[in-house]
Amino acid sequence: MAADQPGKGVSVSPIKGSPANAWFQHMVVQLGLEALGYEVEETLEADFPAVHLAVASGDADYTFNHWKPLHNDFFDKSGGEAVMTRVNAAITGAGQGYFIDRKTAEAHGITSIGQLTDPELASLFDSDGDGRANLSGCNPGWGCELTIEDHLKAFKLRDTVQHDQGSYFAIMADTITRYNEGGAILYYTWTPNWISDVLVPGEDVVQIGVPSEGEFDAGFAVNDVYIVANNAFLEENRAAARFFELVEIPIAAVNAAQVKLRDGENALEDFRRHARDWVSANQAEFDGWIAEAVKAN
Repeated sequence: MAADQPGKGVSVSPIKGSPANAWFQHMVVQLGLEALGYEVEETLEADFPAVHLAVASGDADYTFNHWKPLHNDFFDKSGGEAVMTRVNAAITGAGQGYFIDRKTAEAHGITSIGQLTDPELASLFDSDGDGRANLSGCNPGWGCELTIEDHLKAFKLRDTVQHDQGSYFAIMADTITRYNEGGAILYYTWTPNWISDVLVPGEDVVQIGVPSEGEFDAGFAVNDVYIVANNAFLEENRAAARFFELVEIPIAAVNAAQVKLRDGENALEDFRRHARDWVSANQAEFDGWIAEAVKAN
């Protein structure tokens, strides 16, 4: 029995970013670690710079919330590969970008955020009466905040575009209401996320590009979501390390969990159930991961 549960007697501390939409993948990993005998402590939550610092210092053992390349600076500035490892890109093909309502895009030929240097076009998205476009953007401390701020500076948009920040999902609730009332909207979002289930790309909204200029290419980079773990933890826990290497979750499964979250299934027991249901539907593959991890010990 001890051989089947190499993590028995070992406590593991996970950490995630503050958005609730990362709970699904963390719960899948937690179920695997529990199957290996580990005692998984309550998941810590913090802004993304602090998430990386916690893993680097050993205050937390791992996170399944590192977006590459979006979080590269957080990783590097926290000590990088000397103290932690990007073990596995367990979710691939995560997208991000700027979106506007389709009606406004087609009526005015807007295909790039760079066009909003034109005060007349920018004012179409003005929701607070100051003449500037209101861009529903990212919380302070998120990787996407830095990218948006870099774009506003690089493309000389600060005079015509206001980056609305605070609680992202509260701001997006107002954005969705504005759209439903017939208003023009401009916002940033990413996948996996439930936003694109409500504001459907190609139907309700369209993604607009980023100009090719200097260090920026025409659009946002596609990201992979990694499990990042503390190096000392990986060395001492080969079974957990091997399990981390094997985990693979299709982005469609993560998107499906986001829809349930949006529909009010947002308690810890809900997140655990979502993960358990997915594991049950993929039991043979999951059991294979566990068997391989046990052998690694």
